[in-house]
Amino acid sequence: MSRVRADEEEYWHSSKFRAFTFDDEDDELSQLKESKRAVNSLRDIVDDDDDDLERVSWSGEPVGSISWSIKETASGSTSSLDGRDSSLQKGSSSYAALPKQASSYSLSSLFKGRNKLSSFQSLSDALTDTGVKNYAPELRRPKAEYKDYSGDWSPKDTVRRMQRGKVCSLERFRSLQDKLVLLDEAVAGHDGNVITAVLIFLKRTLRREILFRELEVRQVALCHLIHFLRETGEQKFLLDLLRFLDRTEEVALSQYREHLNIQDVEKRREFLKGCIGLPFSAEDTSHIQDHYTLLERQIIIEANDRHLEMAGQSELFRKYPRKASILNMPLVTTLFYSCFYHYTEAEGMFSSPTNLKKTFKIPDKQYVLTALAARAKLRAWGDVDALLTTKNWLGYTKKKAPIGFHRVVEILQRNNAPVQVLQEYVRLVEDVETRLNLATKYKCHDVVIETYRDLKDRIQLTAYKGKVERGSAEEEKINSILSNTVRNAYSLFQTLSPETGKD
Repeated sequence: MSRVRADEEEYWHSSKFRAFTFDDEDDELSQLKESKRAVNSLRDIVDDDDDDLERVSWSGEPVGSISWSIKETASGSTSSLDGRDSSLQKGSSSYAALPKQASSYSLSSLFKGRNKLSSFQSLSDALTDTGVKNYAPELRRPKAEYKDYSGDWSPKDTVRRMQRGKVCSLERFRSLQDKLVLLDEAVAGHDGNVITAVLIFLKRTLRREILFRELEVRQVALCHLIHFLRETGEQKFLLDLLRFLDRTEEVALSQYREHLNIQDVEKRREFLKGCIGLPFSAEDTSHIQDHYTLLERQIIIEANDRHLEMAGQSELFRKYPRKASILNMPLVTTLFYSCFYHYTEAEGMFSSPTNLKKTFKIPDKQYVLTALAARAKLRAWGDVDALLTTKNWLGYTKKKAPIGFHRVVEILQRNNAPVQVLQEYVRLVEDVETRLNLATKYKCHDVVIETYRDLKDRIQLTAYKGKVERGSAEEEKINSILSNTVRNAYSLFQTLSPETGKD
């Protein structure tokens, strides 16, 4: 008991407050530690021995008795308005009529998490209970945080704080001069995020005519705003800005980009038709015209091919069903589709590959590369041979590949062409080293043997003999070449030996 009294004396004579200094401003951590220390000291003071004491209510009745329970129930069922009226009528002499919702908590049960009517609670549960009013002081936010919002910063200081990631309010800059100084400071800071943030503020607080006029002489800020408007999709604001700046070609290109948002094919076609008359440059006008023509062709081809596919009249569509629609596809994809499904059609047909080549002026390299890939995928080796065969004015035929025969070999090999087909085009590779590498890589043994024979490289030919199958036709061919080489050398020696003796 003496220990308890000593703790009580120590508690009441101690203080959780300390003298003011300039170093501990807004030290929430120290305040929190002091609050916890105060709560712990209260827990030590209120001992378990308090449970043996008898608690009484304001009316003098023991807490927990039958009469006390009845009065508690009756007072809890009445409304707060009735309780307030009755308390006013009875005056200060009748405290028992007041609601006793919190009377079940004593000081010890509040801090030890226990009351007589319910089971044990934690300290947080007791403090957050609706029947108990919390008198604990709320910790203040540090004063330094309020400075970011209410500080009277200059434009230069504001930009510096924004560059460091501080939250700064720009609403205090109300005059046009202050806003322009703020923009100039942001541009001088060379921070794109700060420039964009200031431009968003000016866009929201200035009229368009004033903003456009001031940005016209500030090209860096103008470029940032144009990029921001394009990224956010504010098309109307962007068009107004470009018209004010008299950038007619950019206005036309911005309007042309709107076709990407049109999903319906017919509406997109009509929109592109209207874009042809916009003030584009000569080169851009031809591109817009080609885009419109291509979409028009794709609509026709798609309608015909869908009908053939659904009717099942084409064997090619039955064997190789279409995986996607041709609508809105690029020109190269459309050419590949045409070479795959409509390669043999006459030039007068819209879906003919030669018609597409002539209409859109596709270069020979691009056409041969696309057509070769399409016909090789179908394993139509005859079409591949005809594609690479040219005829001169005398009627002589010759193999010619604008993309190079090494590219032809690679495309054919990717489409699993047989060795006989590969060898035919590997032989046509002009560079000897490239030819040997391709022939060795794709196991075109005849080409390797013939190349070493033409080079008269007996050592490499003998070494390559070990790479072919024993007893195969390639081994016999190598043996024949080696024996013929020995025989020819011996004949040459016999021819030169009499002349040597005469000398």
